[in-house]
Order: sequence, then C-alpha cells, then structure tokens
Amino acid sequence: MKRESNDFRLTKHFSKKDDPKGSDPESSDPEDDDLFDHFSLRATSGQKPLRVDKFLANLLPFTTRSRIKNASQTGSITVNGKEVKVSYKVKPGDEVKLMLPYPPPPELEAEDIPLDIPYEDDDLLIVNKPPGMVVHPSLGHRTQTLIHGLLWHFQHLPNPKKEAEFPRPGLVHRIDKDTSGILVIAKTEYAMAHISKQFFDRTTDREYISLVWGDVQEDKGTVVAHIGRHPRHRKLFYAYPDGSVGKHAVTHYEVLERFGFATLVKCKLETGRTHQIRVHLKFLGHPLFSDERYGGNTVVYGPSHKKYQQFMKNCFEILPRQALHAKSLAFDHPTSGERMSFDSPIPQDMETVIEKMRNYTQHQ
Repeated sequence: MKRESNDFRLTKHFSKKDDPKGSDPESSDPEDDDLFDHFSLRATSGQKPLRVDKFLANLLPFTTRSRIKNASQTGSITVNGKEVKVSYKVKPGDEVKLMLPYPPPPELEAEDIPLDIPYEDDDLLIVNKPPGMVVHPSLGHRTQTLIHGLLWHFQHLPNPKKEAEFPRPGLVHRIDKDTSGILVIAKTEYAMAHISKQFFDRTTDREYISLVWGDVQEDKGTVVAHIGRHPRHRKLFYAYPDGSVGKHAVTHYEVLERFGFATLVKCKLETGRTHQIRVHLKFLGHPLFSDERYGGNTVVYGPSHKKYQQFMKNCFEILPRQALHAKSLAFDHPTSGERMSFDSPIPQDMETVIEKMRNYTQHQ
C-alpha cells in the first residue's frame, strides 16, 4: 500500500514550543486538546482489507505500533465514528481517526529539584507544584522546570522501571507557572494514553480555589463563553460569549466566602482552555487578585482611604502572583480502574492573604 494512494489529512494542535507564531511560554494552564495530536485518514476505493494498526503504521511512520496499540486500548482509534480494536480490518471508504498524547520532550538533562510527591506507583505519580515553577521547558524557560525535576526523580528511584518506549515523564495536563497545585504525571505509555483520554473525554474532576476582586453576585453559577486570543494583545486570552472566536469553554463556580471587596471562589472545570478560570472570572467582572495580566494587580474594589490602600499593598507583597490554586483532582486509575481522588492544601502565601482579608473584614 502506497501512502500517496490514500487521502491523508492531519490536524495538529500545536504545543507551546511548536507554535510557529511564538506563543507566550507562560500561557500553560490546562488545555486538554493542546496535549494531543489528531490524525484523520480515509481509505481509498482500492484499499484491501488491512488491520487498522498496520494501516496506521504504514501511513504514520513517525509513530510506533505500541503507541497505536495503547491508543486502541484506551478508545482513541475510531473508524467511521466508532471505537475499534487493532484487529479491525480497514475497508474502502473507511474514515480512520487516531488521537495520540504528545510524547515527553526528548534530550533533556535531569536536574536535582526538590518535588512534593504525595503519591506514586508504577503507573503514575501526583505532584504538588509550587507557584513560580514552570511545568514544561519552553523558549523562555529551558531549565529548572517540573519536567527536569521529574527526570531526576525517575532516575533515582530504588528500582526504576525500564521501558524502552516511554522512559520519561508523561505530561497529561499543565497549570500556569504562577498557579500552584495538583498535577498527575504518567510513568508508562499506557498510563499516558489512558489518563489523557479521560481528560479529553472530560471524565476527570478538577477543582480550583481562587480569590477574586469584588463581591460575586450569585452564590453559584456557570460561565459559558468561548476562549480565544485577545483581539489586540496576543499574550492575553479573551472571552467570546457569542462563540464567534476561540474554543468552547465552561467553568462552574461557587462562592466559599465573602469579604465585600473580594470573594473566595471554588471553580470546577468542565473544559480546559488556556487561562480559562482567569479569563472567565475577568469576564464576570471579577479578575483574580494579584493577576497582573488580567488587571488584578491593582486595587479594583474597596475604599480609597489610606488605611485600606496600605492593607492591599501588604497583601500584594505577600501574594505577588494570581491567587489561583489547583485544589483537587480525581480520575480512574489506568490499571486498577479505581477512582482516585487527591487534594492539595492551599499554599502559605495565598492562605495568609485570605486570613488577612478575613480579619480585616471582621474588624470593620
């Protein structure tokens, strides 16, 4: 079978490092579909019956049979819209689609970086990322990333698991440099495919804690607005409620505590788009506290008297980053199928500011 004889189409969602327009290296909030390659191929009228794994391997020589097999086992191969196993025989006119998670970055040097790892087994690990740590290497951050630290960690396990295909940490999702909290990291290719598919299918549960400016009107609510690049400022993202630009995005929110000039809010992601929570809450008129990019690093709400302004200046000094923390994550274990849930404590800088606002409000 010759590659030229097939109708071959490729749709790829660029990673930050691959973006030909030079995307901002810090724009790395969870973006589910940004961590996948999508392939669509159609068999010609002369196609002879051929196993789908061989069909894909012939047309995609840059991938491996084992990755194709794992994709099949996690439901990431479809033919004419239906999931198939690798034994399926491709026929003329079949439309074959394959979704592959990005492989981990090659040729990186391991770096001895302290990591907070509350859970680890043969398939995956959970890490609590501190604020200020970049998850993935980029043009602006070539060293001292989470991935560099994980490489060191894997190399120094007591009995490291030797896997020729996938010996490096598998990045399933990301959070922004100045956002703290929970991330799951795959340790095998199968775990990578399995957990990535859960993110793509939106069967994971992810909750964030945010501190926003102003008194959020509703106790609970949902923001439904596409997210795309800002029309004038490329480093920023923007909410498009009419859906004319960008990608579909849904954020559910619930008020946890009110301070009058600020509100503590829990957010649950239904989708994962770059800067989704920051953009959606800004859209509501409540930018995240200390969020420089989206207008939260100046006093947005509250009185103008000197005492209040000095109080806010102190809060900015304690928390010089957006007040956003990835609090909890739940997903199905790739081997056992057990539902696993993890929770991360709010970091000290954010907790201190919340307590200061609580005390300030009580004494007014």
